[in-house]
Formats: sequence, C-alpha cells, structure tokens
Amino acid sequence: MLNFCTLFNTTYFSRGLAMYRSLEQTCPDFHLYIFAFDSHCYDALSSMALPKATIISLAEFENEALLAVKPTRTEQEYCWTAASSTIKHCIAYFNLDHCTYVDADLLFFSNPQVLIDEMGEKSVLITEHRYTPCYDQSATSGIYCVQFMTFKNTPEGMEVLNWWVDACLAWCYARMEEGKFGDQKYLDDWTTRFSGVHVCQHLGAGIAPWNVQQYNFKLQSGKSRGQVLADHQEFDLVFYHYHGFSYSSNNSYMIAPAGYQLGRNQIKHIYKAYVRALSIAESQIKITVEGLTPYHINNEFAWVRKVLSRYLVFFVLGYYKNFYTKRSFQYGFI
Repeated sequence: MLNFCTLFNTTYFSRGLAMYRSLEQTCPDFHLYIFAFDSHCYDALSSMALPKATIISLAEFENEALLAVKPTRTEQEYCWTAASSTIKHCIAYFNLDHCTYVDADLLFFSNPQVLIDEMGEKSVLITEHRYTPCYDQSATSGIYCVQFMTFKNTPEGMEVLNWWVDACLAWCYARMEEGKFGDQKYLDDWTTRFSGVHVCQHLGAGIAPWNVQQYNFKLQSGKSRGQVLADHQEFDLVFYHYHGFSYSSNNSYMIAPAGYQLGRNQIKHIYKAYVRALSIAESQIKITVEGLTPYHINNEFAWVRKVLSRYLVFFVLGYYKNFYTKRSFQYGFI
C-alpha cells in the first residue's frame, strides 16, 4: 500500500478533495493522511468519512517545536514549515514503512506506484522543477520542488527527514536569505549532502505551469499521454501540479500566475480535467457540508475589468490570458 500525506485548510478544500478523488481513480491501494489546518476543514472532512483517508487535526499534530515558531511565520510560511513535520508525524505515529508528501493542488492522471518503484533501494525521492528556460527560477525557488517527496522509514531516509524538519523549524520564510527560501531551497544539495536520495526521472511527474510549455498532450486509450516537443519522446502523465490556480470573481478561474504562457493543448487536456474534478468535489462538499465555501475568491479579476477591451474579449471568448470562465470549460468553448 502507498502512504501519502498532505495538508490544507478550508480555502483549499475543493482542491484537496479533488486530489484525493484522483488517487482513488488511479491508485488501487493507498491511504492518505490529511492534516486539516483549520477546524472547519477538520469537521467537514470528518463528516465526509473518506474511506481511504485519516483526518488529523492541528491539536493532534502540533508539537511544542511547531507551536513555538508558529507566531513568527505567516500562514503560508507556517504551512511550509509544517510540511516536513507532517511526514515525520505519519511515519512515527502510524508506524509506516514510508510516506509520500503530496501538495493539495495536484491531480493524478495515472498510478504513482511507478514513481515509488523507480526509487529502487534508495530511501528518499525528490522531483525537479524542470523549468522551461525562460521561467528558470532555480536560483530563487530551488532546483527541486516540494510537491511529491517520498521518505522511507530507514536510517538513511530518517536522517534526511530529521535534518529537513530541524532546518524548517529554524528558518522557513518567504524570502531569499543566505541561499535559503522557504522549505524548498534546502533540497538543492541533498544528492551530495546525503546518500540514498533519488531524483525522479519519470517525465510524467511534476508537470506544472513552469515547464508545461515543453510538452503536448493527448488522450490515448483512455490515458493522458505527454510528448516532449524537442525530441517527441512520449510518456504517461502521472500528476500535474496546478500551482497558482485560484478561484476568481465573475464565476471564473485564474488558472495560473500571469507570467506563465499556456497553450490551447494544455488548456484542453490538463486544465479542463481539473475544472471538472473541482466541480465534482464542490458538489460532493455541498451535499455533505451545509454552508461551507471550499475555496477563496481572489481579487485578481479586477485586472481584467480595469481595461474595457480586455473585459470585452473575456466576455465574448470566455477567457483572457490566464483568466477563464467556468462556462468556457463546461460548454467546450476551448
């Protein structure tokens, strides 16, 4: 069985549930430990009685070390600080032989077992950003991404995990300082600092807005397949990281940060699937939990409304740059 953990609060509820459902659809044997980062999220998740999930409250999870640094971190910084500790908590408290941390804004398209198998005898698995050159942020955001990370309960695996937990407790902020940034830049030298660290080679792991420009996608025999534009190498898409996806006003979405360029192929094969998954998750939440809004609406749409020509294009086409209406996905305008 594959063991996963994740963390999110009410504003990420629909995304977290969509991620869980995608694991149900692609991974026959798994368990997901969900750390609910507010009481509304915990109550709602508990009421849903997800068969392959264990819901963990902050009261169960937070220890003295985390509580001591919590006042010094923003909400985002505290989530980054806590991510490594969620993995350690799962391995220790539930006596797991391994645990994989996954971001709540992932969606799985095929079984992630292939990624765990790729590790072989290694004890830690990390994934690269694989930036498209024009978006290379290695110097500031790191070579590797805290999105899908596996730690085995071995001396080698726990050495790396304990080091990371301690480092994040000591310093984890949303700024560059002495070669550090959040919890992520710490990973840059793991392949030389530690033994037993494997860098994932599967091209279908970690497709995201910062690298998706390098690929085209298609549906083949019911599977999402990717192709490298440079050399036409094909691969099964395992998961996509919907970094920066958010709900906006006017019943629309900002599907990625404005700086990333996304093509029609990626919108059709990657983002349409996510909007569908989110809509299903929202419906399931609405049936189970009365009066809960499982997302946060940003104010970014004001940028579109600010210029009449932008708004007219958005109104007519259903999208403008990375802003898309829900109906454009639902009724096939893209």
